[in-house]
Amino acid sequence: MKHRTRIMLGLAVVTGLVVPVAALASSGGAAAAAPSSTVPMAYTCSGGDLGSGNLTKIPSGIYASITVTGACAVTPNATVTVIGDVNVASGAVFDAQSAPSKITVGGDITAASGSLLGLGCEPNPPKHTTGHPCTVEPHRQSTIVVFGNITATDADTVLLNGITVEGNVTLLGGGEDVNPWSIKTNWIGGDLVVSGVTPNWIGVILNKVGGDVILTNITITDPGDPSPTIFVASNTVGRDLTCWGLGPAVSGGFTGEVNVVGGQALGQCADLQDETPPPS
Repeated sequence: MKHRTRIMLGLAVVTGLVVPVAALASSGGAAAAAPSSTVPMAYTCSGGDLGSGNLTKIPSGIYASITVTGACAVTPNATVTVIGDVNVASGAVFDAQSAPSKITVGGDITAASGSLLGLGCEPNPPKHTTGHPCTVEPHRQSTIVVFGNITATDADTVLLNGITVEGNVTLLGGGEDVNPWSIKTNWIGGDLVVSGVTPNWIGVILNKVGGDVILTNITITDPGDPSPTIFVASNTVGRDLTCWGLGPAVSGGFTGEVNVVGGQALGQCADLQDETPPPS
């Protein structure tokens, strides 16, 4: 089974540009001063340049909301609390997956067309590659909790690794030939819906989802892989697991890496569930 998260393995490939990932986490332009700790205010992160890896840093603080309009990265080991929503504008970058951080969002996270949304990093477990190691301090991990929903519409890249989402995760449209997507080791209280996406590669692996998982019309485009495969493996799904229009191929991974489904496994994922009968 090929668990791959290329953006963490030395180079980030984003919007057709090859950028050192370490630069995404460690360098940045000038950021506005953090709002007062006693009166949280709305915060806008602008500037930054993805091509050079010079991203504007978002510092620790308590914010009423965050709007990302430029190329921005959370400061390594920052503690960020957002009372309301985080909105990533069209073409903007919100990189909270290159360095460990603690982020709490009371509302929703939205990502608009052409944006990059990266949340969470964690070490690989022993003898496996299902983690998403931080480029900065790879032995550390993020703690990211979103009390609302995560919604991305026509995003360029989405990377969700080891985060907690109380609501739904909905990813509609988008993707880029050179960029992989990753949805791994997350806890999602509601539904996970991914539809109409055309990334370089995507893995839906080791997630715990309270509601339905619906994966439809997803095509991966990796020209360097002779047998490109979408992996839907080792997930625990509270209700139904539905897969339609996934290609070129779909796999549940190695033998034993099955999905545990509380309801029905349907479509292309019908054979990717644990068929072990419950104990008598």
